[in-house]
Amino acid sequence: MRVLFASLASVGHTYPLIPLAVAVRAAGHEVHFAAGGEVHAPLAANGLRPFRPADSFYEIYAEDLAPELERLRPDLVVHGWGLPGAAIAAARAGIPGIWHGFGRMVPPGIGLELPMAVAPDQPHFDICPPSLQDRDFLDKGKRIPLRPVPFSPPGPWPVRKSGKLVYLTLGTAFGTAELLTAAVRALATVDAQVVVATGRVAPDQLGDVPADVTVRAWVPQAELLPHADLVVHHGGSGTTLGALAAGVPQLLLPQGADQFANAEAVSAAGSGITGTTGAIAEDARKLLAPKENPYREAARLIQAEIATMPSPEEIAQRLPEFVP
Repeated sequence: MRVLFASLASVGHTYPLIPLAVAVRAAGHEVHFAAGGEVHAPLAANGLRPFRPADSFYEIYAEDLAPELERLRPDLVVHGWGLPGAAIAAARAGIPGIWHGFGRMVPPGIGLELPMAVAPDQPHFDICPPSLQDRDFLDKGKRIPLRPVPFSPPGPWPVRKSGKLVYLTLGTAFGTAELLTAAVRALATVDAQVVVATGRVAPDQLGDVPADVTVRAWVPQAELLPHADLVVHHGGSGTTLGALAAGVPQLLLPQGADQFANAEAVSAAGSGITGTTGAIAEDARKLLAPKENPYREAARLIQAEIATMPSPEEIAQRLPEFVP
């Protein structure tokens, strides 16, 4: 089979698709990946043949993808929730398409068109564990469960853990120097090593930090999460699911987009706390409590749920089933 993957050109939208794309390629299928150039490096490093349709940089419209579908004639198009244009182009070309989620079904009003409004009969690879997924989507969506596998390009990160490890990130789109600085100052009062990924904020904007705080613009998050005792973050879907897959409690500081819905779901499941800037240190101590920690227990229950979901390798072996 020839399979075309497509996503918005951002970490949060592209990285969730990479584990399945890699598994599909490893299963012997021909894989191509349509996305803006911003994410080509990790795609190329994994042999996924990235290309930029037309003049696309972030979004891909149906008109951008149409000539590429004619050129490649894929047997299947797998596209992220943020690309309604890909669903439209595949339908027009008579090529089967499958949505690929990045977390909970997106709530209305965050700037993304709801997938069911564009192609209501099209199935979805759903990487959100059912216990956290939107109830309406569970009841009505055509879901193919797929285990969320955290992805980040490999690289070194500062391993010097002798006690607790707290990982702090506000993602690549919403972080500010003010909020990161406030979080660092609060977490410095907690008895733990703190690793900070600043994303779009330059590390030097945080000024001087305590000795037990390590600041980097980027860290290989997928490698770091299994070592963390607490993740303090913005509530982005990738970090939320990555922490859950590692069984790590979360302190969520949502800033926008789908982050408030993610924070609400994690808090309702008991595996984290939706916090405020003024209570970061207090909440972190609760989440790091060594004994009878209900947050850690709840996180590990969801970790076990995620482990039962079909892996990308299992879905890749079943791929011909999804092509009429």
